[in-house]
Amino acid sequence: MNQPLKACIIGAGSSGIVAAKVFTEHHIPFDCFEKGSQVGGLWKYNNDNGLSAAYRSLHINTSKRITAYSDFPMPEDYPDYPSHEQMARYFDAYVDHFGIREKITFNTEVVRVQPAENGQWQVHLSTGEQRSYDAVVVANGHHWHPRMASFPGDFSGEQLHSHHYRTPEPFAGKRVLIIGIGNSAVDIAVDLCQIAQTVFVSTRRSAHILPKFVLGRPIDYFTTPFMTRLPLSLQRLGFHLLLWMARGPQKAYGIPLPRHKLLQEHPTISSDFLVRVRHGDIFIKPNVAELKGDRVRFLDGTEERIDVIIHATGYNIRFPFFEPDFFEVKDNDLRLYCRVVHPEFPTLFFLGFVQPLGPIMPLAELQAKWIAAILTGNCTLPDKQTMLREIERYRKSIAKRYVESPRHTLEVDFYPYIRQLKKEMKRRKRSH
Repeated sequence: MNQPLKACIIGAGSSGIVAAKVFTEHHIPFDCFEKGSQVGGLWKYNNDNGLSAAYRSLHINTSKRITAYSDFPMPEDYPDYPSHEQMARYFDAYVDHFGIREKITFNTEVVRVQPAENGQWQVHLSTGEQRSYDAVVVANGHHWHPRMASFPGDFSGEQLHSHHYRTPEPFAGKRVLIIGIGNSAVDIAVDLCQIAQTVFVSTRRSAHILPKFVLGRPIDYFTTPFMTRLPLSLQRLGFHLLLWMARGPQKAYGIPLPRHKLLQEHPTISSDFLVRVRHGDIFIKPNVAELKGDRVRFLDGTEERIDVIIHATGYNIRFPFFEPDFFEVKDNDLRLYCRVVHPEFPTLFFLGFVQPLGPIMPLAELQAKWIAAILTGNCTLPDKQTMLREIERYRKSIAKRYVESPRHTLEVDFYPYIRQLKKEMKRRKRSH
């Protein structure tokens, strides 16, 4: 067996730490650099790396059973949907259990990465040091560079992105408009409606709102490997039956049904949002037509006086350590083989850059195992043209399956993607 290649891991969030753990198990030499002083990434509330979007009331929206790493279950006393504090403790326990913490270099930012002529990578650090590596694993996350909506007119009140929302107290007595109806939008709306004067949620096309529990179980208990092998029409029918049993028709709550079909968008999961809208604590509005000082006009012609606009409008994928002429992502279109490997640079890997119908962590763990197999020589990659063809097939499938939006460029189905990675690892495995 060849000597494993030495890797640089950028970031010590949920993806970076599992890469460090997997690489340690496979005796792959690596350095892991974290901008802040702690592991956990976005799940560390007020993380001193300045990148976390966690708000005080945040809980995960996938159940602990399927969210945990494969060999480190979450504590039995954790609820089905742990809070950010519990997730942060889980990550701390993970790195300490596997002896990873001492292998992470904290308070050190990777400021530039560039390919060298000898096939290696030059990594420049915030300390002024420069190091060379055989491979680079990018694990800096894709929920840290806010994307704001743009509307005609001017607004005289306060505007912020949901990334910077923490607690409801600063909005007491105010009239708040939230742009978007994704998971952060509905969480923040529920948070604010208990203290704000009025909360409006503006949405272009609405969404299918899934409750967190169906028949007393977390909703993802019903998304099984078998179910995901069924035709999409049958999967959709199954979910419609579950939703009917759990909450009845969505429009009965005052939330319009979208024109797009169920499973054509990343799911919005909340039980509280449905109830709060029906209680009259949250008001649904169509898209914004115009900003008019302290008022907002909507496409249905109605106007409301607004004090604060919160943009829950997603994120841009950014890699500040790459020069734009080397690698720049436009419209969040990240073109990677099996969502991991750069086809032009097969020693440049991206870990956790998926938006699954399910949790990211188990997928990042499997991605890390695949990368480890490549770095140790136990697995090979196809040629560039084969990788490019797979990328194009994926892009076409996304365009066919999902509503057109930068939000859906990273979408994968949880169990089918696991099957794809396992098949890839098996097919490319070298014989000894």
